[in-house]
Amino acid sequence: MKKIITFLFFSTLISVCVGFYHKSTNEILGNKIIGFSMLFFVFVFMPIFIYNSWKGKKLSDYTFSNENIQKMKSKSSKSIK
Repeated sequence: MKKIITFLFFSTLISVCVGFYHKSTNEILGNKIIGFSMLFFVFVFMPIFIYNSWKGKKLSDYTFSNENIQKMKSKSSKSIK
C-alpha cells in the first residue's frame, strides 16, 4: 500500500509540473491539467492516504474523554514529583 501511495503522490506531482509547463504554451490546457491533478489529489489520493494512516488505530486514543484526561493528569503529577 505504501508503494501505491508513493506512486500516486509522485504521479500527481509530475502532472502538476507538466501542467505548469503546458501553461506557458497553451494556458487553457495547462489549467485543465493542473485542475484535474488537484481534483485527483483531493478526491483519490487524500482519502487513500488518510485511510491507510488511520487503519488499525483506535479513535478513542486521540479524543478527549474523562478517562484520557485523568491519564494526562496522573502523568503530569508523576513528572512534577
